[in-house]
Amino acid sequence: MPVTSPRTQALTRLENIARLDADTAILEQFDADPWRAARMGLEAAGLWLDLSKQGWSREGFEACLALAQACDLEGRRAALFAGEAVNGTEGRAVLHPALRAAPGADFHALGEPVSEEVATVREAIAAYATAVRSGSEAGATGKPFRAIVHIGIGGSDLGPRLLWDALRPLDPAIDLRFVANIDPRDMAEALTGLDPETTLVVVVSKTFTTQETLANAERARAWLAAALPEAGRERHLVGVTAAPDRAAAFGCGHTFGFRDWVGGRYSLWSAVSLSVAVAAGPEVFERLLAGAAEMDAHFLSAPLARNAPVMLALAQVFNVAGMKRPARTVAPYAHALRQLPAFLQQLEMESNGKGVRRDGSPVDTPTGPVVFGEPGTNGQHAFFQQIHQGPGVVPAEFIIVRHTGETGDGIGDAPLWANALAQAQALMVGKSAATARAELLAAGADAAEADRLAPHKAFPGNRPSTTIVMERLTPEALGALLALYEHKTFVEGVIWDINSFDQWGVELGKVLATAILKDVKAGTASAGLDPSTAGLLRRLIG
Repeated sequence: MPVTSPRTQALTRLENIARLDADTAILEQFDADPWRAARMGLEAAGLWLDLSKQGWSREGFEACLALAQACDLEGRRAALFAGEAVNGTEGRAVLHPALRAAPGADFHALGEPVSEEVATVREAIAAYATAVRSGSEAGATGKPFRAIVHIGIGGSDLGPRLLWDALRPLDPAIDLRFVANIDPRDMAEALTGLDPETTLVVVVSKTFTTQETLANAERARAWLAAALPEAGRERHLVGVTAAPDRAAAFGCGHTFGFRDWVGGRYSLWSAVSLSVAVAAGPEVFERLLAGAAEMDAHFLSAPLARNAPVMLALAQVFNVAGMKRPARTVAPYAHALRQLPAFLQQLEMESNGKGVRRDGSPVDTPTGPVVFGEPGTNGQHAFFQQIHQGPGVVPAEFIIVRHTGETGDGIGDAPLWANALAQAQALMVGKSAATARAELLAAGADAAEADRLAPHKAFPGNRPSTTIVMERLTPEALGALLALYEHKTFVEGVIWDINSFDQWGVELGKVLATAILKDVKAGTASAGLDPSTAGLLRRLIG
């Protein structure tokens, strides 16, 4: 008889317990375990997490913990922070925690010390941000910069865009705009109303070869060249890259670097967020880093059963591997966090959307759900219908900011977070057809009408959710929240036994797009194209 691995045994046990838990209502779990809310709630780095509305029993949660331990989560976590080559397909360390560590840290990437270099770049970011904000770093004509156009895509765009949405003042002194799409309309909208004399363009690309980013950067450079003298024009172009020579050749007067152990979707802690550090202030950026570092410390030191990233990850493992649920929604009940679902789509789906394990063999479980969402309360008037009454169960995450800072008191925020609490409660509790029928009769409907409408007004309930609460959306709280999700994603990758830090799935389309562009220039479809693509190309060429 073949010997099964501890991981396989633990996964099988989890799946068996999940089948039992599927037959028990979440509300009944509270009855069976009076301490459930306390056990499934914890505070970490200023965030409060409540996972008690998840569908696992106490045995289900313990089975998830046993699976994490069977996968050597603690050993893999230690390897990550030690700078070992946890990105095995590319032979790289993954050290985004080094970017936000406190002064005096001693991180190494594949044995090479990196903390001194990180500190030097952070100091350069702060100095440049201060110079631009004070006006001592000015444009070609001597005027201070009043606007920044940040050009990037993917991790070079989503992270900084989220930071700015979340942390920007209502009337910022510097107007920060983002361009990611290769569609010329995106750049046109960003440049509209700006003065080239007072505009700084920040181009973010690790290799400085990214097709979309360079196409947009060339448009911005041409816009500057049409209005500015050649002398001093380079001050308007800043490169953030691991290829400084290419940035300098492009015409960038200043270049800020980061290394190949900083993955794109984990790079917002680096010079990739230079634009935000300038527009919001370097002290705001440093506070963001401090909040993330606090979550790093919690992730490293807290027991697995009381570890926020681990518990958040295990809830997803339970839903995906145990309950076979292919999607999850994220609903931030804060307008300032409206970019969070898009950010998490890239973070989680690019990291863990893999079909093979670390050794190249096919995965033995689904490796992560489709992630989608909208800010509350907007989502309530869109896809919440589906998650309340649709036939499939979609786990939800609600993120609540107790004081948004826009109303002057906590009472003004109550309608916002009351909706979040109500939605989570409704998903769990539901409403039976009998209750719906009784309500219709009490409202004056006759028996036939009540019988007809009751099924339409019933809610199945027993749908799981997690709630994350922060007091205020401070830079520290935002840093902690994003680091929480980063570590959650890593934990899931360990359990799925995949490499969460490569992204080969984005490459094939890029290669084929280059080939199709050659056909466009030649004015004909090449012989190697499939009939559908060839026909579409001929129609588009005209």
